[in-house]
Amino acid sequence: MKALVLQKAGESPQLMLEDREIPVIEPREILIKVHACGFCYHDVLVMQGILRRGVKEKIVLGHEISGTVASVGTEVSEFQEGDNVASIFTQPCGHCQLCTAGMEQRCINGIGIGHRADGGFAEYVKLHENALVKLSKTVNLDAASIYGCPIGVAYNAIKYVAKLKPGEKTLVTGAGGGLGVHSIQIAKSIGATVFAVTTSPSKSNLLTEIGAQEVLLAQDDLDYSEIVMALTEDYGVNVVIENVTGPAFQSSLNSMSQFGRMVIVGDIGGGSIKLNSAELIFRDAHIMGTGGATRKQLKEVAELVEGKKLRPIISKIYPLEQALDAYHSIKEQRPFGRIILKP
Repeated sequence: MKALVLQKAGESPQLMLEDREIPVIEPREILIKVHACGFCYHDVLVMQGILRRGVKEKIVLGHEISGTVASVGTEVSEFQEGDNVASIFTQPCGHCQLCTAGMEQRCINGIGIGHRADGGFAEYVKLHENALVKLSKTVNLDAASIYGCPIGVAYNAIKYVAKLKPGEKTLVTGAGGGLGVHSIQIAKSIGATVFAVTTSPSKSNLLTEIGAQEVLLAQDDLDYSEIVMALTEDYGVNVVIENVTGPAFQSSLNSMSQFGRMVIVGDIGGGSIKLNSAELIFRDAHIMGTGGATRKQLKEVAELVEGKKLRPIISKIYPLEQALDAYHSIKEQRPFGRIILKP
């Protein structure tokens, strides 16, 4: 099979398309013929060498996987050959205290796909059955590759962590990226008013089309919280979905209402942030972080898509051979939505 291998990390990562043996599965594992795999910013950070801890040497990246079951292990009963499937971002054990509490995305013994174990930038991948969700026979497998991440991640952050309510106001940063475009749609479907923050003027009309009521252009010298406050009669937003962090974090914090909730989902900006503890106290602010999605949440995302309440947005499809082009596109923040790779 063909597999895209990270030979050396760096600003100009070295990737090689190798011929490898098709993986041999264990009793509770499933061999998947990969249809598509989303290209996440996590993959970019591993390629750059910024994320290093726990990364397997010569890793095959990619944790946003869709495909069909090619074969199943001897102890697998829920899946069979030919099933359409999608993955969450880790392989959970299924029996630790987090797994049994329904938070398998943070499994104590979890093995990160495309991190500690080879991922979906290949023709075949083997995964533990606990990492997979069975999908309908009519599912669009291109779209399904991003059900778990970024859509499931945004869904988890908005519905389960922020607990956004109808009629509330929410601010989504990094609005044109994979997390952002789906956060807008999810918040809109709940009945919230959505303010979208982007650095790309060319994406403004597209953001309005998918549900943003106001689009704010983030510029180096602009504190967009001033616009948010003007548009909300100095009340602020109830929820911030922070997909960027970095230098703009303070503007997001300043945009929050009393008792506002911020969920930090992404850290594209990098570096550290400053927090004034008195400001948190007097705002009664809640700042939380989250990542990943459960199998239950991925199933709920699939239902929303099938019910036409949510549209997966894929900017461009690249073959494995053009993965470096995809890498540079993401770094330059060109895509509207997600890029996917197909073997």
